[in-house]
Amino acid sequence: MAKIELINVTKKFGKITALEDISLHIKDKEFFVLFGPAGAGKTTILNNIAGIQIPDEGVVKIGDEIVNQTDPANRNVAMVFENYALYPHLSVYDNMASPLRSPKFKKDENYIKEKVQEIAAMMSIDHLLERLPSQLSNGQRQRVALGRALVRTPNVFLMDEPLAHLDAKLRNQMRTELKAMQAKFASTSIYVTHDFMEAMSLGDRIAIINKGKIIQVGTGDEIYYMPHDEFVAQLMGEPEINIIDGKLHKDEETYSVTLTQCNKTYELPKEDNVYEKLAAVSGDSIHAAFRPQDIVYSFEPKKGYVKGTVFSYESIGNKAVLMVKVGSSLLRMIAPNGLVVKLDSDVYIDFHISHIMFFEAETTEYICRYNEAGILALVEELTKEA
Repeated sequence: MAKIELINVTKKFGKITALEDISLHIKDKEFFVLFGPAGAGKTTILNNIAGIQIPDEGVVKIGDEIVNQTDPANRNVAMVFENYALYPHLSVYDNMASPLRSPKFKKDENYIKEKVQEIAAMMSIDHLLERLPSQLSNGQRQRVALGRALVRTPNVFLMDEPLAHLDAKLRNQMRTELKAMQAKFASTSIYVTHDFMEAMSLGDRIAIINKGKIIQVGTGDEIYYMPHDEFVAQLMGEPEINIIDGKLHKDEETYSVTLTQCNKTYELPKEDNVYEKLAAVSGDSIHAAFRPQDIVYSFEPKKGYVKGTVFSYESIGNKAVLMVKVGSSLLRMIAPNGLVVKLDSDVYIDFHISHIMFFEAETTEYICRYNEAGILALVEELTKEA
């Protein structure tokens, strides 16, 4: 297997810049996820690694070798596409065997039979080997496409949203299997997705991409708890994070923040370096952010709670999202499934100030969060366990 490096890579299509001066270092045997919205440049990165496209500027390295001018066939990468790309006239067996019959990686038929049956059993498709792709379900086709990539031992597995067409239950099952397979093969894998749950559950590390630029690289926990900016904070979470205008009040002894739309002021406990980081903020405008689980609600008035009205209630399986209108803001919070809620009825909310995050009002970049030292220690511990 091999490490992958992209150094100052730029790729343009006419006047459109798909990738702008990006640099990535993907470790040997790492499961690395490229995560971002549609059109961010994720697939273009894969294509430049595979050799389907050549960078206009910069260097692509597989192992310690620069491969900019190396043909795709000589890069020893296996790619799995969103659309399966199976040969419709070939059986499952022959589709999976096709890489081992190619001139570049040709093996004898005994080896091919043994390898195909081994991978097919692992993918639970060994009973489908005689069928044509047209006789398979979407989930089975995707397993065949993955199996075809796994029958040989490439330097890198490249996966471009391979689970996008699967139903939710099968997608969850395949996520587990993909991670287990990657561990078994000890392969370097690069996985493209726009699904938050896939990125968090699969990636050893995640690169956040937007408009052809790398915004942040880190473990899922690092990015979730300390996002580079509001864009990343909104991307990393379901339901989406709440971002509220605020006013920062500083004096010699204490700092406090007023949530403008809620007309509520919270004193910030003086701990670790939060005051020091907030002191560097110019002016008093700031953005305060709370995850939906960090806002509590009551349908009865409570001391210190802010009054709002129920805007919507949406059940999403084993939980629900309650959206409350406070002033001009719509705030999302987690509620139990089956809750009886009347739209436009009064509701009272409060914030877990110990989970607040602060962002610059103008640049939207991350400043700090309460108990940042504790979160850093938690992230470090989680990384060690992983």
